[in-house]
Amino acid sequence: MGSPEESNKPISLYDSSSSSPTHPLLSKPPLPSSPPPLDGTPPDPDPTQFLQISYNYGPRPFKDLLFLFLFLLFVLLTFAFGIFSIFHRNTYYSDLSSFSYDSNSTSCAESSLSELLPASWVRFYSFSSSNILYSLIWTLVITFILSIPICFLLLLLLKKYTKQIVYASLPFFIVIPIFFNVYWFVACIVSSSCSDVFPLVYRILVLVFVFLVIGVIVWIFVANWHRIELTVSIIGVASDALSRNLGLFGVLPCLTLGLVVYYAPIVVFLVFARQNGKIVPRETDGEYTCVWKQDGWVPAYYALAILTMLWSVAAMVEAQAYVISGIIAQWYFSKEDETPRRSIRSSLRNAFGPSAGTICLSGLLICVVRVVRAAVDTARQEDASGIVNLILRCCVKAFLAVIDFLNKFTINFAAITGEAYCSSARMTYELLKRNLLSAVFVETISTRLLAGIVFVLSAVYAIVACAILKAVSNLGADSYVVAALAWVLLIVVLGFFIHVLDNVIDTVYVCYSIDKDRGEVCKQEVHEVYVHLPISRNHRPSLASTTLVV
Repeated sequence: MGSPEESNKPISLYDSSSSSPTHPLLSKPPLPSSPPPLDGTPPDPDPTQFLQISYNYGPRPFKDLLFLFLFLLFVLLTFAFGIFSIFHRNTYYSDLSSFSYDSNSTSCAESSLSELLPASWVRFYSFSSSNILYSLIWTLVITFILSIPICFLLLLLLKKYTKQIVYASLPFFIVIPIFFNVYWFVACIVSSSCSDVFPLVYRILVLVFVFLVIGVIVWIFVANWHRIELTVSIIGVASDALSRNLGLFGVLPCLTLGLVVYYAPIVVFLVFARQNGKIVPRETDGEYTCVWKQDGWVPAYYALAILTMLWSVAAMVEAQAYVISGIIAQWYFSKEDETPRRSIRSSLRNAFGPSAGTICLSGLLICVVRVVRAAVDTARQEDASGIVNLILRCCVKAFLAVIDFLNKFTINFAAITGEAYCSSARMTYELLKRNLLSAVFVETISTRLLAGIVFVLSAVYAIVACAILKAVSNLGADSYVVAALAWVLLIVVLGFFIHVLDNVIDTVYVCYSIDKDRGEVCKQEVHEVYVHLPISRNHRPSLASTTLVV
């Protein structure tokens, strides 16, 4: 960084003139202590005690290297055994059908004369199937192309007309489910095949159940109506911040593409790993058949490769959140008339350099939480009875909830300060606690509203696409399938956009907390909105905390 840039930076986290060498973020060097007051009241805390937290522009030390080395070991073993599986594979795996049991050698031997495959094995698509495939491909391609301008248009509308977009979408949260519920009920009555397969009693039960779900949605809106206005303003601020950092839409897809390229050889390794084994005879009801027996190490390799893939995708999600947080934080702490330079490069360098171990640790925790939660849900679906199982499920859920709570905002804080994972988790909690802010309010309402907007836009697009397909093609009932797949694709793309916007909301929230903790105002428009956030119910006001509130 050049000297003009450094003159505009906030106080660094690692300024040796103002921070302790052992705890650079928590306090200044201790001042000479004064005698306690005679009346026994505790002395007022120094309001400048926590002024050192800010974006760390300087060189950052490597953190959590143990988990980085552990992740690299998993990747190295996955690729090493995968390459071994390719060269060690049994080439007779694809010729299993040509082997038969030889009673003389009591083993499987390749038949001298192979049966010819019947000519009927080759199947051609009919004209109808070809027409469906042709329409499906073009519909998905057009949907993907249109999804890009739809994302930018949605960002622009959320930036300029947030309130209008949200309040215009709210009725559709109710109208569209009602429309689909009534539509399928009437269509099933008209269709004789549907009426025969699906009796009227069950149709009425499903219809009533869906209406009950819609009633719950209405109740949620009514119960949280007082929060919607504030959430609208929060979404508007986050949309403005994202619109000023459009380079994220170039970086994040490239990271996702890199993950796909990284996955490709692992998938190839998994395919070739199946071919490591031998053909052995097996007795069934007195008859011998030739079956394929995998080598003993193949199931272990499958477990290793799948765990590596799960850890990798979780780490990539955290890396994207880290990059988003770093770029948005640099914009937040910059002056109004300045644009941060090389913010994308520095965030990528920090993410895949000094903080790579922190990202790996965060991804590992998220991966473990997801796997354990899936196992608990599976056990519940299997209806495992017993008081011990119930107690274990409750304990596991409580433990997972604690990890989710600690992980919230941790990666955002690590991207801003460069601290290790555990330090970031502890300091984020202390930061929010000192300033009487909640760790759950921001994501609760904003994420639901944004998801509802995405659902409405995707549903409207699917309805329009289905109408166009019925008008220009002869797909018939298959047009519903094509439109449904287009709806899923658009939801995936817009869901990625909402994921980015959610991370921006979290980052701005952490930056606002740091501002409030320091008693500064870096972005006035953010403070005008976030100052209306409710005080956390978990953190009761005290003399030490109220003196720091702006």
